[in-house]
Amino acid sequence: MQQAIFIILALLTLGAALMTVITRNLLRAALWLVATFFGIAAIFILLRAEFLAVAQILVYVGAISTLIIFAIMLSRGIMDPDQVRFNGQWGVVGGFAALLFVVLAVIVTRVPWPAAAGGAPVGDAPADAIARLGAAFVGPYAIPFEVASVLLVVAMIGAIIIARERE
Repeated sequence: MQQAIFIILALLTLGAALMTVITRNLLRAALWLVATFFGIAAIFILLRAEFLAVAQILVYVGAISTLIIFAIMLSRGIMDPDQVRFNGQWGVVGGFAALLFVVLAVIVTRVPWPAAAGGAPVGDAPADAIARLGAAFVGPYAIPFEVASVLLVVAMIGAIIIARERE
């Protein structure tokens, strides 16, 4: 049952990701990206990683998607009907995508995965995993965590300045 749910969620997530890539309207592509992020969060829930699911929704769906949609709305000429719809590179991109798919398929089938060989079962995390993650954020990873937060603040300030200049 759990495997069937995983397959359904994976197919829905991959479908949303595919629509993100092939949709020509940038705003619709961003909305498909939101659906992809929700699908990833659902897979995290299925894997009993509830904290990662909540973080996925808060950070990616809440913040990153909002930032992407905000950037699309501030861009000029995105909704221009005279915009070029085809650039002639579909063959090259399709070839690289097929090559990447084959390489990844070969890697996935030839790597001896520890979970498949009787390793630790997926989803059994220690009870204090979130506490250890929090301790890591204020311990050895405090500087990278603060740099990332400052980068996000600078990006938001830059977006506000760009928006105010256009008024």
